[in-house]
Amino acid sequence: MTEDVLFERRGAVGLVTLNRSKALNALTRDMCVVIRVQLRAWESDDAIKTIVIRGNGDRAFCAGGDIRALYESGKSGTPYALEFYRDEYRLNATIKHLGKPSVALLHGIVMGGGVGVSVHGSHRVASESMVFAMPETGIGLFPDVGGSYFLPRCPGELGTYLALTGERLKTADALYAGIATHFVPAARTQELLAILEGGAEPDLALRSFVEHLSEAPLAEAREAIDRTFSESSVEGILTAFDSDGSHWAQQTAATIRKKSPTSLKITLEQLRRGRRLSFNDCMRMEYRMVNRIVKGHDFYEGVRATIIDKDNAPNWRPAELANVTSAQVEKYFEPLGANELTFD
Repeated sequence: MTEDVLFERRGAVGLVTLNRSKALNALTRDMCVVIRVQLRAWESDDAIKTIVIRGNGDRAFCAGGDIRALYESGKSGTPYALEFYRDEYRLNATIKHLGKPSVALLHGIVMGGGVGVSVHGSHRVASESMVFAMPETGIGLFPDVGGSYFLPRCPGELGTYLALTGERLKTADALYAGIATHFVPAARTQELLAILEGGAEPDLALRSFVEHLSEAPLAEAREAIDRTFSESSVEGILTAFDSDGSHWAQQTAATIRKKSPTSLKITLEQLRRGRRLSFNDCMRMEYRMVNRIVKGHDFYEGVRATIIDKDNAPNWRPAELANVTSAQVEKYFEPLGANELTFD
């Protein structure tokens, strides 16, 4: 069993600790596989009342998947990348459908794959240091790990805003958007864990930890977000921002224009479709999409620019939104036949 994740039985709690602090607890395929196996075992164990997931170290709960490993796999044509996504998505579905409460203790960076192992659980308990983001459009990807399910179900058009901009949310905003369900200061996290170990139900345990944060800054932009991101196309969203003229609108439009044009278009389509789909169907759709991503250009270019060379100057292909056609977008959603994602 990999040492990158630790499992403990603590009274009534099955405790999962992501244990790659030097790598910001980024997920590997082995981690996804063993966590899923352990969760299923604990689900059928009557002595375990609550699953708790946390991350080691001070900097991150989980910063996502191990992007460099996925980049190298895709560039060299090995099967690891798609095997990783398959097993990661199966883990996301296991967490979503768990028959027991699951409590994610969120601190520091919670991005990408870290969102996938937390947001689908019943309780997402954020400390004051939490920073959430789904930054995938900036690396030629799309907000996966169930983003097509939970983002369209955020209030109003907040999910579309988060998906297209990759905006980072601190704790108050994460609560406002429904990403986090509770706020517990880091100094009291061990106290909460001890109560859960004693067999208390999470809803009951959390009542004694209620603390209120100041109003979410995101609330101030809510009207503009709902109005602008309800447009039916990325071009329409940008036109709406350009006609707004406010400093916030100009900044947001500039942020979006830096992202992969292909990623922007497939992401908007993904979210609009996801509104009408079940969770498992969302995951099947995302697996179709990522199969096309690993055979394309922009993911490798985005990772090169942000993680490998760090020049932050990706050469997207196509470079303009107008050159990403509806037919090209549709190809990302075509069935995979015998290679469809399954949840066995």
